[in-house]
Amino acid sequence: MTEIIDADELGASEDGYQRLWTPHRVAYVRGSANQPLNPDKKFCPFCKALKKSDEEGLIIHRGEKCFVIMNLFPYNSGHIMVLPKRHISFYTDLDDQELKEFTSLTRKAINVLQSVLQPDGLNLGMNQGRVAGAGIAAHLHQHILPRWLGDANFLPLIAQTRTLPALLSETRKKLASAWIS
Repeated sequence: MTEIIDADELGASEDGYQRLWTPHRVAYVRGSANQPLNPDKKFCPFCKALKKSDEEGLIIHRGEKCFVIMNLFPYNSGHIMVLPKRHISFYTDLDDQELKEFTSLTRKAINVLQSVLQPDGLNLGMNQGRVAGAGIAAHLHQHILPRWLGDANFLPLIAQTRTLPALLSETRKKLASAWIS
């Protein structure tokens, strides 16, 4: 159960923030430390996606060393990721060729998202390791998340619900078509 407690009730009003207590998340926090860093790649959803068709795997673009894929559990419409094809965990594990393509695909992804979806802004980020928030720590991935004014609300926190105005398959088609042009 989520509970909102006024900071004044706790005598901790110096910062002026209310606290949103989410004790149901303790299971996630405790469990994440027990996950292996680099499990066998045969169980990796990103490695599995590479073996599928682009449509089935939600892949937007396949490069020589890296690829771009839709996030299966997006925060917003158009949430995509850039990944190396090689099953590695950390940015520092990229070799020089992978790094160059990873950077180039990130730039191209930003341009395509801006052209097709016209977001008001973008978030880019990598979570290195489970304790840093990586849901799949074994395979390096960089999130590119389009943002629009007013797109954030409390539904994800309180109701474990996200609102997405477009299907993944439709967004993938639009982005993949723009990638080629």
